[in-house]
Amino acid sequence: MRRKIIAGNWKMNNDLKETQNLITKLTSGLSGESINCEIIICPPFTSLSEAYSLIKDTKIRLGAQNMYFESSGAFTGEVSAEMLKSAGCEYVILGHSERRNIFGESNQMINKKLKKALNSGLKPIFCVGELLEERETGITEKVIANQVVEGLNDITLEEMGKIIIAYEPVWAIGTGKTATPEQAQEVHEFIRGIIKGKYNESVSENVIIQYGGSVKSDNAKDLLSRKDIDGALVGGACLKADSFIGIITAA
Repeated sequence: MRRKIIAGNWKMNNDLKETQNLITKLTSGLSGESINCEIIICPPFTSLSEAYSLIKDTKIRLGAQNMYFESSGAFTGEVSAEMLKSAGCEYVILGHSERRNIFGESNQMINKKLKKALNSGLKPIFCVGELLEERETGITEKVIANQVVEGLNDITLEEMGKIIIAYEPVWAIGTGKTATPEQAQEVHEFIRGIIKGKYNESVSENVIIQYGGSVKSDNAKDLLSRKDIDGALVGGACLKADSFIGIITAA
């Protein structure tokens, strides 16, 4: 049975003091709770080391929000996989819609990042998802298939076992709109089918596919009860300890 994984993407929020306050509330709220899912937080780069020092003796794991595909060099403003690992990261979000649509990252660039993360011992959370106009024109499956196939180009069967996929309908991120559990399940099942065709049934049945897109404590249980939804990549709701804990509890 696939485990549930709940990851919180803080995006460009929280300085060091705010990081300390949020993690303190989070660890306090989870203490004594029976937790049957994996929990990941993904603070900004500036808070990674501080976050790690606060969670290293807890069940919470650390992830980053992005990385570059080179180890070092003249790449002003970028951060390498090696740097993330030295700060305590086990996971890294790659291909988030904001990286694709604001910063122009292509499937080919994301593929390079996935390979680099895997070669460096980081576990990628690989994001895919369609824009509102793409859903409205009926090309959701075409867009998702292209992102998955090109993003996973030359990724081996063994490497695939270390990747988490996150389906994020872009029209539901930070908008208050959420794909219905039925809509989300339909796309998750479709993605699992792509993985089966590219690899095999065993890989497809074991790959973790999270849902991301205005997940909140009041809709998490319904989403997470669906057959092919294995967790959540949470945005705004992870910035408040109570709401993030509510999602974890639902999982």
